[in-house]
Order: sequence, then structure tokens, then C-alpha cells
Amino acid sequence: MSKAAPRGANSAPSQRPLADSRAPNEGDGVETSPSVSDRIAKTTCYMCACRCGIDVHITDGKVRYINGNKDHPVNRGVICGKGSSGIMQHYSPARLRKPLLRSGPRGSGEFREIEWDEALTIASERLSAIRRTDPRKLAFFTGRDQSQSLTGWWATKFGTPNFAAHGGFCSVNMAAGGLYTIGGSFWEFGEPDWDNTKYFMLFGVAEDHDSNPIKIGLGKLKARGAKVVSINPCRTGYNAIADDWIGIRPGTDGLFVLALVHELLKAGRVDLDYLLRYTNAPVLVVQEPGSADDGLFVRDADGNPLAWDRVAKRPVNAADPEAKPALTGSYEVGGRRCVPVFQLIAERYLNDSHSPDAVAERCGVAAETIRRIAAELAHVAFEQTIELPVAWTDWAGRRHETIKGRPVSMHAMRGISAHSNGFHTCRAIHLLQVLLGTVDVPGGFRFKPPYPRCAPPAPKPCGKNVRPMTPLEGMPLGFVCGPDDLLVDEAGRPTRIDKAYSWEAPLAAHGLMHSVIRNAWAGDPYPIDTLMMYMSNMAWNSSMNTVETVRMLTDKDEAGAYKIPFIIYSDAYYSETVAFADLVLPDTTYLERHDCISLLDRPISHADGPGDAIRHPVVQPDRDVRPFQSVLIELGARLGLPGFVDEDGSAKYRDYADYIVNHERTPGIGPLAGWRGKNGDAIGKGDVNPNQLQRYIDNGGFWHHDFSDDQRYYKMGNRSYLDFAVEMGFIPKAEPIVFQLYCEPMQRFRLAARGQGKVQPPDAERGRIEAYMDPLPFWYAPFEEETVDLEKYPLHALTQRPMHMYHSWGSQNAWLRQITSQNRLFIHHQTAAGLGLDDDDWVWIESINGRVKGQIKLIDGVNPDTVWTWNAIGKRRGSWGLKDDAAESNRGFLLNHIIGDQTSADANGKRYSNSDPVTGQAAWFDVRVRIVKCAPQEVGFTEPQFERFAQPPHMEASPDILRFGASFRMKREAAE
Repeated sequence: MSKAAPRGANSAPSQRPLADSRAPNEGDGVETSPSVSDRIAKTTCYMCACRCGIDVHITDGKVRYINGNKDHPVNRGVICGKGSSGIMQHYSPARLRKPLLRSGPRGSGEFREIEWDEALTIASERLSAIRRTDPRKLAFFTGRDQSQSLTGWWATKFGTPNFAAHGGFCSVNMAAGGLYTIGGSFWEFGEPDWDNTKYFMLFGVAEDHDSNPIKIGLGKLKARGAKVVSINPCRTGYNAIADDWIGIRPGTDGLFVLALVHELLKAGRVDLDYLLRYTNAPVLVVQEPGSADDGLFVRDADGNPLAWDRVAKRPVNAADPEAKPALTGSYEVGGRRCVPVFQLIAERYLNDSHSPDAVAERCGVAAETIRRIAAELAHVAFEQTIELPVAWTDWAGRRHETIKGRPVSMHAMRGISAHSNGFHTCRAIHLLQVLLGTVDVPGGFRFKPPYPRCAPPAPKPCGKNVRPMTPLEGMPLGFVCGPDDLLVDEAGRPTRIDKAYSWEAPLAAHGLMHSVIRNAWAGDPYPIDTLMMYMSNMAWNSSMNTVETVRMLTDKDEAGAYKIPFIIYSDAYYSETVAFADLVLPDTTYLERHDCISLLDRPISHADGPGDAIRHPVVQPDRDVRPFQSVLIELGARLGLPGFVDEDGSAKYRDYADYIVNHERTPGIGPLAGWRGKNGDAIGKGDVNPNQLQRYIDNGGFWHHDFSDDQRYYKMGNRSYLDFAVEMGFIPKAEPIVFQLYCEPMQRFRLAARGQGKVQPPDAERGRIEAYMDPLPFWYAPFEEETVDLEKYPLHALTQRPMHMYHSWGSQNAWLRQITSQNRLFIHHQTAAGLGLDDDDWVWIESINGRVKGQIKLIDGVNPDTVWTWNAIGKRRGSWGLKDDAAESNRGFLLNHIIGDQTSADANGKRYSNSDPVTGQAAWFDVRVRIVKCAPQEVGFTEPQFERFAQPPHMEASPDILRFGASFRMKREAAE
């Protein structure tokens, strides 16, 4: 354990704490290091999901100033505009002040204040009735919170399978694409080797995720002269400082990547030794069309995949370290023809359909550029290899005197993930990395603990046998390995309200949060009683087709009852969704509560060692609010949920802080890994330490462990690391983690579609399963492009989040609003000229789903066939504590209004969720639009407009002039 990791990802000397941080006395009488605060509280930021360490300066019990914690392993003292503006988030006039019960029509914003006991009684009585009858009738969905190990466990004990978080509309393609391929993925699962990378590629990366570590890392790369290549339709932020910006057409990233794969295979520039050691490339695949195991691996009697030994001329266990497996050829095993996985890879991607010339026009990237990028990748990977003088031992006991690496690394995010072809695009990028031999090597993409895990990870989703008063057999979310694992009934119908893990979205590792409101409104696949949401603005910027969503939230049946009978919502602020709740449970701000950034969920690890962190109350609430996590724990106790009560029925935990310290998911493993054991001298596994939270607070709010030099690379096959991972509880056995270039679980679905196996899809789903559950990554056009008149709607439309804001949170922040209070639609100069548009014109942005009005800004740094805007700037009047004349609700707009939440009807008249067919991820970026100039009388204001929300009782008024800090200044001046 250490306070600051000496080899951390951001630990260059320039980022280390100064021995003396005071500015020198310059002799001019100016105090350059004034006293800022009475005390400094160290905690974790929550202005985005980066989880940086912060120093919160407190004066007279109020937040005076926020800066970065120089000892923190995530940000090393770096802080962004969002983080320093947390003061305004904490003191926002939009903060809720007391529990609310709806008193007027749903959506009006009319509430009466109630006491907490009444609020919890209403909630517990309703939830208790559901639990006694049919737990599925509770749908519990949370947003971008960081406590999903608790919320998912609570849903498990309640007995509802209808739980998920934000991932289904954010980045599940990214997560599932990686977890099913290499047992990890980008961002929270891994990071580039910033200190050794020589060639770095970003795919679809905006600036709102992991921003400080990426900025620090990019600074290192630029200082060392490493090349940065950006593949993104928009040239903003990170993409603007790239050495090479590839302004690709949206939704064609997979086509571009597979053309790179084509070129590398054609040139023979792949790492064959790496493929043999760490992947399933040599595993034999049955090639017997029509048979029950066509496309599955050839296995021995114990179920081990087999390879063909090119020396012994016979099939052998593919995991045998002494084997000499063949990567190509055709063989006969047990009377059946079979070929290695790599043979299938070569046959598919060497086809001329993947050549740069074949894909260039569709991608909007010249064939010469694609060939150049492929040549540069090959040159850096194979001509500029890295060799570190560190001895290590692999899983088979073989000692290696050095650690070798290929210094090419990649990072990808929502830009490629939020398409209906995003899963296969994500897999294609991992295929590219693995063929080059750049995963978890010096200079490459590196895993963050607790990853890698087996691909896919072991837990299966639970919820097949839902019974009253009975917990699920396991967690609601997990990873399916074949049709038997789906959550469907005997007729093949979904058993989850969001249709996750059904034939419509088989690998839905994070659920389909964006489908919940529509399905609950339609009673499809069944009606629910209560929709409970936390920190998820599903009535506005977190929903597609917002106008329709609002209608569904307020729609009534013939008897006059709401079609979604009851909505419980928890938020810290008066967001657009609060007004549609029947019961509002007001949350605290992140500076007023405990949080746990856990290895059970999304920790603060980096590639050189595991870490986790906490938040703790640095100021006390001045309102009658409670942390939602503590509220959930109390509801669990009131309901008598197993794990939340002791044998005598009394509450097991006082609050969330008590839970963090005393809860054990399995013996010895709790939410926090640091300072375990009675004396706090154990890590990972150990007895409960009653002083654990204080140890975290004393250490700056975090814990971090440094790997030894021989554990840092090749984690998928490194004996020292694998042994450590077992000790920590990351993996069950110290066995190698094999990268799955060919995904056998997906082939099992294809076989089912062909009539094989016990569990088969409904006839209407067979074609869809056959087409998209391909075990090798492939590219297909986004769904909307196949159904929309592209001449009528010629432009792609995207949203990005600005570096200085995150989701809805930032655009209510008084300091950040001064940077951006109105979003524009950014259009290429040439495109605008062709439409007769000038800078600052007002336009209608029209799709097949509707139209929205906004103002344009002409730029050069965008793909000419693409328009884009900042997301979540536009607000609804009456929300977020904004005044009625706020630019956000009068001139800012929300592109979500014209993004459909369903696909067009297929040949059978069926409409699916507008999502990836493999994972169910929301396809936000598939929408096609046209731009129409507004008439003179239409300019100056955005549309559509909605009725203004009423204000809750005792809502704090927004100030005309913000004078935060004036009291501190007056006190200082008086003292002088």
C-alpha cells in the first residue's frame, strides 16, 4: 500500500507534488499564497465519472474552493473546469429540499412536501405488496450513479430481474465487445501505456469521460513526439490536437478498421507468436454445415478446445504449452472437417470486399489514407518494439528474461458504441489490437484490475424463476454463453421489462434502460406496478423521442389510471424527470454523503495496480435530504430483505457508511479492498475493519496498491499477476485468460436460429439472430440508413458532451453556464453553402421522427456529411432552477426530440428498440436529418416548447446576480 504510486499512469516528475508549494515572496507587498480555508477535506470528485481526487477547502462550514489532490493516483492534482466548479453544483438553486408527494397531474410539477417517515412508509408499503405478489412488477433502474454493486444487490434480494443502470444507453457495446473478446475493455477496464506508446489511435472519443487522465496522457505523448491519430467525424477536444484527424462518416468505423485488418493480413504483419500464446486463433472449428455443432470448437472428452499440432500431426489440447499448433489449414478430426480460427479470420478479411478501395467511398476516407495508417501501425508495432529488462514467469512456468511489447495503443468510446452496429465495431478494434500483439504489453493497451477476466466473465444473468418473497439466485445482470442462458419464457418471450437477454438483445450485459418507459407504458411483455429510478433523467436528455416519452409517462387507460401506475424517483436536483414522479426522495450532493468507488463496480485502478476510493461528507446538508444509498438500505430493512436485516428482523446496517464497512459479498471481500482485517493490515480479502473508512479519509479518500515490476504486463498469462488476482478475489483460479477472436457463444445462437438445440428463437427472430450473432466481427449499415430515404435525409446528426460539462449536471451550473448556455448545430462551411445557410441562421433539423429548431455555427472541423451539437444543454422551462428567460430553455435545443426510440417496422410489422441487435445498446448516433432554413417569423427561439413546470414548495430562487464568495471577501477585508 502506498499513498501515491511511484510508477503510476500519471506519475511523471512534472505531476508529482512540490516539496514546498508556496509562491515566493516577490517583495511587492502582494500576498501570493493567501489563506484560503479553515480546513481541507480530501474526497472524490463527482462532476463526471472520472473519479479524481479533490481537496475541498472549507471556511465557516461552507465550500470555499476546490482543487485537485496531488497525491491521488487518478489525476495527480490535475483538475478540470467541471471539478473546480463543483462549488456551484453543491450550492445549486435546483437542489431539492424535502420529500415530495405529487398533488397535481403527473408532469405538472405540483407537489406537497412530506416527512421522510411518510415517504418511506408509502414506498415500503407499495414495494412490500409487489414483493408479496410478483416482484417483476417493480422496475428499478439507475443512471450514472457509482453504487451499482449495492443497487444490483438490492434488486437481487428484492427478487426483481428488472434492474439495470445507464450502460444500455451509454456504452454497453464498448463493454460487451471487449468483455466477450479480451475479458476487458476501454476506459474503466483499461488504459493506454502512456509512458511507452509511440502510436495512439482514438476512435469516437469525446472529452467527457476520463478526461483528466487522458489529458495528462496526451500531454506525455505530445512531449515525447508519439503520433496521435483520431478517427472521429468531429474535430473537437482531443481530436483537435491529433497529428492525424480522420473525419470518418458516422457508423463506418468498423468498415475502416476491418480494412486495416485486411492490409495487415495481406502484408503478413501480424504477431503470430502472440496469437498462439494468448488467443483462440489456433483452436479448431467444426466446418460441417447442417450439423448440430457446425461452427463450434472441437473439444476433448473433458471439454477442452483442441488445436492441430503441426509437428505431431494430431489434435491436442489447445492450452498445452508444449504443443506446436497450426494456425492455418484444413484437418479431419473424428470424421469431421475443421479449421483453425485464424484460417477463418484470414479467409474473411483477406476478401477484396474489405480492401481499402472497396470501403473508401462508404467511410469517406481515401484508400491511400487507409493503406498509410495500416503501414504506420505495422512499422511501429514490428520495427519499433520495446523490451524492458524485467524477468517474469508465464502461466506455464516459463521464465522470460525481458518483457517485450509493441508500442501501439488504442482507445475508443461512445462515438463508435452508440450505433446499431457498435458491438461488432468494438470487437473489430480489439481484433486489430490483438493481431498486432498490443494488448497488455509495454506500449500497448493495458488492463486495469480487476480485469482481465475470462471472456466472457462467468456470472450469468438471473431472473428465470421469479417467485414472491424470494431473492433471485444471483445478480440480475450478467453474461450469457448461449440460448440456454436467455431470460425468456417457454414461448421465447422476454421475461424482463426491458427485454434484455431475450432474442431481441441476447448479450445485453447492461440492460436496456432506454426501453423501460415504452415497454412499461405498453405493458409489453407485461404490465408493471412501480417504476423506481435514481439519478436518470429519463424524461429528457436520457430518452429518445422525448415528446413521445413525456406522453407515455402521463398517458392514462380507459379507467383514468396512469398506464405506468406509480413512479418513485430520487435525484438531488429538480430535473425534468422529477416532475413526472409520484413520490420524490431527495438525494444529497456528492459533498454531503458517503460513496464507494469499489472494485465490485467501477474502481479507480490503473494498469500498474488496483485502487478504490470513497466520498465522505465534507459539509452537512442544510436541507431535509438523505443519500439515496442510505434510503435504499433503510427500505431494504423495512421490507425485511435478506441481507438487510439480522435474524431478529432488525436493520443490519445503520446507513450506507455502515454497509461499506461491514458488508461482505463473499467471505472476506467487501466494498472496499484497502485496510481490511482487524488491524487494517490486509488488502483485498480480510476481516471487517471497523476503522476502515477513517483509514481512507486519513489517506486522502483512496487506497492504491503497486504491482511489482513482474506483474505489470501480460496479465492474461502472467503467473505472478494471476496468483495475485486469485488472492484478491478477482478470478477464481490462476489460469490463463484466452482472448476470444472467434466468439463461440454467438455461434450457439446461430445454431439455434438454424433449428439446433433445445432453446430456439421464435420463427420471426431466426433471420435476425442468424444475421447478427456472427462469431467474427463484421460490418453492416446502421439500421436507420437502410430504412430512411437518404436523399431526403442526407446528413448524419450526432451529439457530443463538451469537456466542461457532463450529462445534465453541468448545464445547471452557474459557472459552467457562462461557457455554454446555448448549443449550436455545427455544420461544415461547404455543406451550409450548398443549403444557402449563413453563420447564425436559425434552422429546422428534421428527421423521420420529428423536428427541432436551433441556431447554426459554421466550422471546418467536421465530416461534410455530418452535423453535430452539444448534448444536454437544452432544458425545459421550470427545471434545474433556471429562470424563465434562461438561454438553455429558450435558445438551446435537444437533439433527442428527433431520435426515434424504435426502428421502422420490419416485414412482419414488428418494431424493435432502436438499438444494437446484439447488446441492445441505444443507437443514438444513427439518426439521419435534413436542414431547412427557418422563416423570418420563426427565428430567435427553439422548438418544440413544453408547458412550464410548476416549482416545488420552498424551491430556492435563482439569483439575478451570482455573488458567491462575496461573504468570504468581506470577512477577509474586515480582518485586514
